[in-house]
Amino acid sequence: MTLPVICLAGPTAAGKSAAALALAQRWSIEVIVMDSATIYRGMDIGTAKPSRSEQASMPHHLLDIRDPAESYSAAEFQRDASLLIHQIQDRGNLPLICGGTMLYYKALREGLNNLPTADPVVRAAIDSEARACGWPELHRQLSEFDPDTAARLAPNDSQRLQRAIEIYRVSGRPMSDWLADARPEQDSSHQFVTLSLEPSDRLALHARIAARYHAMIREGLLDEVRGLHARPDLHTDLPSVRCVGYRQLWDYLDGRISMDQAIEQAVAATRQLAKRQLTWLRSQPERQVIDCLAPDAARQVVDQAARQWL
Repeated sequence: MTLPVICLAGPTAAGKSAAALALAQRWSIEVIVMDSATIYRGMDIGTAKPSRSEQASMPHHLLDIRDPAESYSAAEFQRDASLLIHQIQDRGNLPLICGGTMLYYKALREGLNNLPTADPVVRAAIDSEARACGWPELHRQLSEFDPDTAARLAPNDSQRLQRAIEIYRVSGRPMSDWLADARPEQDSSHQFVTLSLEPSDRLALHARIAARYHAMIREGLLDEVRGLHARPDLHTDLPSVRCVGYRQLWDYLDGRISMDQAIEQAVAATRQLAKRQLTWLRSQPERQVIDCLAPDAARQVVDQAARQWL
């Protein structure tokens, strides 16, 4: 019998790492980290990267695989995670997908449309234009040749705006046309089961988020960001610098806002991230929900996993 691949998902600060540790005490698992921030080397505190002891207790894959000056796409995650699942199973262990980057999970489960590949030269030109005129102006330009895509993107959603403009410049076709015509490629060899840690009280999760960010500040997050800020090759158009909790401290170091404002904005941005994560998860009716605020949440995750793996 082929066992399903379990994904332990949930919003930020939901306790996914603690639940993964509980699973590792019961089974021989290897974790495939599904997180667009922990991929970066030197970004440890602000990403809540698993500690050395956590990493020693079970193998973690896809941590520290990129320099902050580099990028990593959902398509690359799909490729890497699919390969890792097979390798882990061949070793006789259980693969556990764990994280909160839902686009990565969508790519892994459903596949991605065959959009044009990234073009570094075109991306650099778009970034240069954005620095000169601002992303809202590029959003206005996008609305002229791809109104459907522009309508679903915020004027300051730099990463998605960049990709939509890039696709048009590389191919001469708007992204909306590509998405309408392309058929997703997916790996249908695995059954995926989603265990979702979600809060029964959103305000309680908000309190967790605030407490965790203040703890990160005490642990030295500002110094971590200061080290990145000192690098001449890093700037605010990069996905790494745009990570929640980093961009706000970057603005503080640039003198745009006060430290108190940076912390306040970082906590607010993290709450918005959690809201987006929950919205995506709640669109998946087949998920199995565990209250992340329950004192025995980790045990409940183990019990749910046992129903799949035993």
